[in-house]
Amino acid sequence: MSQKIDGGIQAAAQLRSVAINTKVAAAGDAKPKPVEAADSVRLTGEATQLQAVQRELSAAPAIDQARVQAVREALENGSYKINPDAIATRMLGLDQQLQG
Repeated sequence: MSQKIDGGIQAAAQLRSVAINTKVAAAGDAKPKPVEAADSVRLTGEATQLQAVQRELSAAPAIDQARVQAVREALENGSYKINPDAIATRMLGLDQQLQG
């Protein structure tokens, strides 16, 4: 069986390009619809309070310089007291929290 190639492929390519162009033109003629705002969001009183607290905390310094200075002075003059029982209690509490 044999087929004769006589340029039929070019004709198909031309038909294809016409079909693509008509689709693009049809899509380009359509006007986009404006987006309607149908949904709304309202924050509860708690959410508003949490936002206010978050703003306050983000504005606050990460280190309390007054506390650091007080501890530094207490260490320098020897008045800083170490409470081993309190340290042990907090360490055990932390260990219990970590274990679940």
